[in-house]
Amino acid sequence: MNGVATAPGAGTVLNALATGQGSAFAIDVETTATVELAADAATVTGEIDGAPDADTRLIERCVERVVDRFGDGEGGTVVTDSEVPMAAGLKSSSAAANATVLATLDALGVDVVDDDATAGDSDGTAADDDAITKLDACRIGVNAARDVGVTITGAFDDAAASMLGGVVVTDNTEDALLARETREWDVLVWTPPERAYSADADVDRCENVAEMADLVAELALDGRFGEAMTVNGLAYSAALDFDTDPAVEAMPHCHGVSLSGTGPSVVAVGDAASLAPVRELWVERDGTLIETTTRPTGASIQ
Repeated sequence: MNGVATAPGAGTVLNALATGQGSAFAIDVETTATVELAADAATVTGEIDGAPDADTRLIERCVERVVDRFGDGEGGTVVTDSEVPMAAGLKSSSAAANATVLATLDALGVDVVDDDATAGDSDGTAADDDAITKLDACRIGVNAARDVGVTITGAFDDAAASMLGGVVVTDNTEDALLARETREWDVLVWTPPERAYSADADVDRCENVAEMADLVAELALDGRFGEAMTVNGLAYSAALDFDTDPAVEAMPHCHGVSLSGTGPSVVAVGDAASLAPVRELWVERDGTLIETTTRPTGASIQ
């Protein structure tokens, strides 16, 4: 009873902390999860490759939730291997959860159905008890994240972008998909040396930018994702006390730039030519650069 799946990370258009509405886009860096189940295994044990001291509760809980729904009490192991840096605002938790959920479904032989991932679709629940839609599989990981306390909002926006690919707009209070589109962007990510954990974000300060977040949601629902990103980045950088200089120096060149998640990464989108001067500016900063692209497809079973 073995399964393997991958899921991409994502960048932020709209942070959901202030209002519960969020927007994110998949990027072409991914996490792989390998799950091995056995009927005689009593517990689930997780491992994050290259990070022996990392918290494995999320991936373990993802396996448990899938087994509770589709299995028969199986335990086993789950191992994740990721290109997505942890605690950098690039949705590493959502990618790990999605990959783990799909790998567990694969191990149990459950069919995963590509539902109509558009606004106004069904609740994402497959009618067949032996099948599940990708959107409903995404919700399993979101609820596992809530169970173990690694997220404040549930991060359905991040999880939906990772699971479905493209750019999504969501209502995280209802785990509802409001819109999904695709964009072909080159992506540049600068990550400073420090790390920031979503669960530690100052929610009260973020609520102070609710009016700006409402504006960002309007822009995103109108398909004006670049403008939405830039407004979001300035508002949340101020609320979460991050330096706005990296974003400001990128603004004349790129399509959009934002603090990603609760930081500390800053992500800019555009084409290769427009991002070239941004790269020259950001490479002088301490930290790391990732050069990638958006991804129209999301998580998949291998």
